[in-house]
Amino acid sequence: AREKGLEPLADLAWSGEVDDARLEAEAAAYVDAEKGVDDVAAALQGARDILAERIAEDAELRGWVRDLTRDRGRVRSSAMPGRETEVTKFQDYYDFSEPVTTIPSHRVLAIRRGEAEGVLLWTIDAPVDEIAAGLEQRIVAPRAAKLHLGLATADAYKRLLAPSIEVELRTELKERADTEAIAIFGANLEQLLLAPPAGERVVIGLDPGYRTGVKVAVVSRTGAVLDTDTVYLHQEDRFAAGIRRLVERHSPELIAIGNGTASRETDALVRAALQECDEVRRPRVVVVNEAGASVYSASDLARDELPDLDVTLRGAVSIARRLQDPLAELVKIDPKSIGIGQYQHDVNQTRLKSRLDEVVEICVNRVGVEVNTASAPLLSYVAGIGPALAHNIVEYRDARGGLASRGELLDVPRLGARAFQQAAGFLRIRGGAHPLDATAVHPERYALVERMAADLGTSLAELIRNDE
Repeated sequence: AREKGLEPLADLAWSGEVDDARLEAEAAAYVDAEKGVDDVAAALQGARDILAERIAEDAELRGWVRDLTRDRGRVRSSAMPGRETEVTKFQDYYDFSEPVTTIPSHRVLAIRRGEAEGVLLWTIDAPVDEIAAGLEQRIVAPRAAKLHLGLATADAYKRLLAPSIEVELRTELKERADTEAIAIFGANLEQLLLAPPAGERVVIGLDPGYRTGVKVAVVSRTGAVLDTDTVYLHQEDRFAAGIRRLVERHSPELIAIGNGTASRETDALVRAALQECDEVRRPRVVVVNEAGASVYSASDLARDELPDLDVTLRGAVSIARRLQDPLAELVKIDPKSIGIGQYQHDVNQTRLKSRLDEVVEICVNRVGVEVNTASAPLLSYVAGIGPALAHNIVEYRDARGGLASRGELLDVPRLGARAFQQAAGFLRIRGGAHPLDATAVHPERYALVERMAADLGTSLAELIRNDE
């Protein structure tokens, strides 16, 4: 329309100086067949197109329409045509409506997944009558050419403003849902990682299953594999005998049962089998979250750690170890595979990974890491230490049979003074050369704590043990 020279006609209508009759009379001067303006109607249509774009691009007007749509609009979803009678997990959203301002993140993510799977359609219903009245008051009322400005305003909203603002608000809802969901996932992961550890105890881990049987692994106080077996739920006598044999042979304090398929049946049979055991030596039975155990079983890390074990038995080892120390075991698994919440695959994956990695790092550094027993994946989350340095620490530690003090970390290849300064306070050495090596006190402050002990007339070891 601009190329056809119709902008002056649009400006005339916008100026408010002419009414509809005068505008139509002026439009006759813009008829030019060579430019493609065949008649007065075409000239007026071109002018209205220019006005519609001008209205839609007005930042103040656009902001007002967006705010009103957000405040008064509703998210409305329905079944795809032809799927109204289908039984799906999205049935609750076949005829659903909720205000934009109050719809929770999980519903937004559920509706978006339904749309992605071709089951749902969803829109944002705007308060059209209220918006039309407001646009009329702001644009048409102050000017004389009310018919043509009214048509241009209606076109601007329906063709340009409404679709564009719906896209903006859909994106806004997605970002809000992502932010809320990622915060929940982070909190769930933190609770899982910081679950109280059972500590250094012999544990029997059971990975339940019907067809392939219940995989059993016995791990030592330090997590080393002592024994393995496979027992079957349908062979109750053999199942009970197998459990009792392992209990008698290894004297475990705990039995960890994964909470997956056949967990209840396994739990019932184990408890029945233990009734015949000596009450003093009878281990406690605990059901643990097994999410991610199968992912770990097939990982390169599991193959390196447990090369002689069948992949099906590695899951039982992981279940036993995560009862001993949830944090040390779960850091070996991609956080997204731990089952930290629904719709985790629908949120922004870059932001989710960043948040979950951050949570793991915070948890590891809050608890601290025992250098002489930690795995490389666990060490890699310590501040100042990445995967390469973690691997070097483990190699150096294993070659020397363990570290006797934090100071020896400076001899680890490529672990310089800067990395030591960052990491030392988070690394623990129990029974080391210096009593403070087992605490969160940084080596830079050892002298200060030693002065505190001297002022109190006590030894460092006694000071550390004294809670007051």
